Order: sequence, then structure tokens, then C-alpha cells
Amino acid sequence: MACLHDHSCEDHDCSSNWSLYKHIDLSKVSALNEAVPGSVKSVFKAWEQRLDSSGEHLESNEGDPELLVYVPFTSDVKIKSISIIGGADGTSPSKMRVFTNRDGIDFSDAQSMQAVQEWDLVENLQGVLEYQTRYAKFQNVASITLHFPDNFGGDTSQIHYIGFKGEATQLKRDVVATIVYELRPNPSDHKTEAERNTPFHMWNGE
Repeated sequence: MACLHDHSCEDHDCSSNWSLYKHIDLSKVSALNEAVPGSVKSVFKAWEQRLDSSGEHLESNEGDPELLVYVPFTSDVKIKSISIIGGADGTSPSKMRVFTNRDGIDFSDAQSMQAVQEWDLVENLQGVLEYQTRYAKFQNVASITLHFPDNFGGDTSQIHYIGFKGEATQLKRDVVATIVYELRPNPSDHKTEAERNTPFHMWNGE
């Protein structure tokens, strides 16, 4: 199911407030079969910049349109929709298969595994389409892998933008641990020598 932007975004979930861009662990994003190593990182950008094609884009190797994109998040997220802006002249991906919370998938795995959901894509050069997820299957997503097996006939596949809409469900795990520690410090870590020799109830301000 695809959502067409024929409405006021302020009244729907498609405003930038729902963008999960800031929750993507960009340093760990990767792709298989990208012609330029590391170029996959360039397709993740703020929702408002999705049509900015002045920079790099993701492109497959010549004569091999298949792409596999791995995206980890800094916190568990719930994904409502996915937006893909591909290239012109038949280079846009024509199909997308998605796996969640599966690290280290290669092309062989992707081709043989059952996807959580699949979509037939359309050429979406203006960024007006979003593909709705089966929301119940996209809860507590720590990472997502997108498999693009083919395109609309081009020699390569090109992707200029990938966006996710939804909600973050919790803070990053190591941040949570730090906060808990700071909220519940061990008093002995902070006492002076005099305080260590003072009865606890007096040290506690009583």
C-alpha cells in the first residue's frame, strides 16, 4: 500500500516530526553491490532534503541492478512507512523486500529468506509516495535490511533517498544505563572522608 501526498502534511503523519532520520546509526549503515563504497550513507537525509540530488547517490555496479541496504538504528523504532526515491531512465528499483532485526544478511540469504513484507515499487522521482508497512510487524525494530532485487530496465539501480516514518520507542541502551547510574549513584562514591565517618541519617540532611 502506498500513500500519495495529496493532503496537508501538517494534519498527517508525513511531517518531519515523524521522520526517523535522526535515529539512524549512520556510521554503521552499509550496502552490498554499491559501485562507490560508502555512498549508501548519502541517501539518508532529513525529510525536507529528500529531493536534493546535488550530492552523492547510491548506485549498483554496472550490469547488476541488485542492491542490499542494511540500516541499524540508535534506538528501537516502530516503522509506519518507507519512502524510496530512485533514479531516472529505468534505474529506479522496481521491488523492495524487507527484513527486520537480521544482521549480516547477504544476497543468498535475502533471496532464500521470507521477507517481513514486500512491495512492488513505482518510479517515485518527486518523493510523493510512501509505502505503508504492516505496522504490527514493524515494532521494536533495531535494524532493517532492504533488498532491491531488480529495477525498471536500467543497466544499474540508483537510489537518491531512503526515508522512514514512525516513532522511536526508547533511548539508546547505553544512554539509558548512564542515566540510571546518574540517578542512582552509590553514595560512597561521592562522600568526603568526613562524611564517611558521619552517620548516614546526618549526611542525608536529617
